[in-house]
Amino acid sequence: MNDTYSYKNVEAKIFRFEKGGVGEYHVMLRIADPLLTFQQQLDALLDAWQQILASTGGVAVFKRYFLSDASNQADDILAADTSDCAKSIIQQAPLDGTKLALWAYLMTGVNTRLTNGGLYEVSHGAYRHLWNGSAHNLAANSEYQTRLLFNEYIMQLAQEGCKLKDNCIRTWLFVSDIDLNYGGVVRARNQVFFTQGLTHDSHFIASTGIGGRAQDPCVLTQMDNYAIAGISPEQVHYLYASTHLNRTSDYGVSFERGTYIDYGDRRHAIISGTASIDNKGQIVHPKNVEQQTRRMWANVEALLIEADCTYDDVAHMIVYLRDPADYLTVRRLYEERFPEKPVVIVHAPVCRSGWLVEMECMAVKDMNNPKFPNL
Repeated sequence: MNDTYSYKNVEAKIFRFEKGGVGEYHVMLRIADPLLTFQQQLDALLDAWQQILASTGGVAVFKRYFLSDASNQADDILAADTSDCAKSIIQQAPLDGTKLALWAYLMTGVNTRLTNGGLYEVSHGAYRHLWNGSAHNLAANSEYQTRLLFNEYIMQLAQEGCKLKDNCIRTWLFVSDIDLNYGGVVRARNQVFFTQGLTHDSHFIASTGIGGRAQDPCVLTQMDNYAIAGISPEQVHYLYASTHLNRTSDYGVSFERGTYIDYGDRRHAIISGTASIDNKGQIVHPKNVEQQTRRMWANVEALLIEADCTYDDVAHMIVYLRDPADYLTVRRLYEERFPEKPVVIVHAPVCRSGWLVEMECMAVKDMNNPKFPNL
C-alpha cells in the first residue's frame, strides 16, 4: 500500500507492508520548497521524520541521505540525526533543486543493536539482518580502497558467523569521478570475489555501482552493504531475465542483476542498478533518455516477473541521471507511470558513459510458504 503525506515543507511517500509480527515501511522524503536554506530543509525533514516514526510505530533500519554538497552538509546530518541505525550519506544531488532528500527503511516488531564489529543488527525470529553504511578508507586509489573495504567487511561478517558468499545480499558502491575510478573498483571486486568463491558458476551479489561523492574528496569509493544471518541457500534465488539482459561477467563485471529471498510470510526482490541494456550487453537507444528510460523499465519488469513480482509490489525506486538536464523528461515519465511510488531522482553518473539513466528498486510480495520461517 502506498500513501502520500504532506508535512510542513516536506512531502513523504510511504510504502507499507504489514503482516504478522513484522511491518515494513519504505519512506521517501523530499523538500517541497527549494528556496529554504539547508538548515531549514534539514529541520523540516527531521520534523517530518519524527511524525512518521510516531505514526508507524517503527524503528529505523537503514537511512540514506542524498546531498547536494556533502563537504558542507554531512557534518550537520551526523550532528542532527541521532537515529540508532545504519546511515548512508552521499553526495548525489536531488534533481528537484533541493539540497537533500531521504530514503528510510523502517520495521516494526524487531530488535536492533550495534554489533561489536560495527554492523547494525536488526533481529527477529530466525534472522539477523546486518546493515552498514558509508564505509570508506583513504588508501591510495580506488582499487586499493575497494579491496580494503571488502576485506574489512569480510572480517566484520566473520565476527557474526557469516561469509560474504553465503550471507551478503546487497552492496552499493559509490564512486567519485566514476569515469576515471570505476575500473579500479571493478578490478578489486573481481579479485576479492574470486578469493571468496564468488564466480560466474556460483553466484555474485546484487549491487549498484554508481557515481557519488563522499564528504572527504580523498574518498574515491564508499560502500553500503546488507547481509542476513540465519538464511539458508534454499531461500536465496538469483535473477537473470536472459531475454532482456546478459550476465554481467560477459563484460568483466561481477554482480547479479537481482536477487530474491523467500521467507515464510513474504518475498523480498532486490533489483540491482539497471540501465538500458540488451542481452548482448549493448546500450539500447544511445543518446535518447526517454527511450532509455522505457527500456530500463522493461528490463526491471523482466527481473521482477522472474521473481513472480510486478511493479505493484515495488516498495521504493532510486533513479540516477548522468545529465541533470534530463531531469524534467524523466520526472514526467515517472509521474505518469508511477505517481504514487516512493521515488527519488538524483544526479549520479552511471558506470558506462552511454547510459543516461539507471534505476534500482526493492519489491515486497505477500507469501505463505511454511517451508521457511517468517521474516
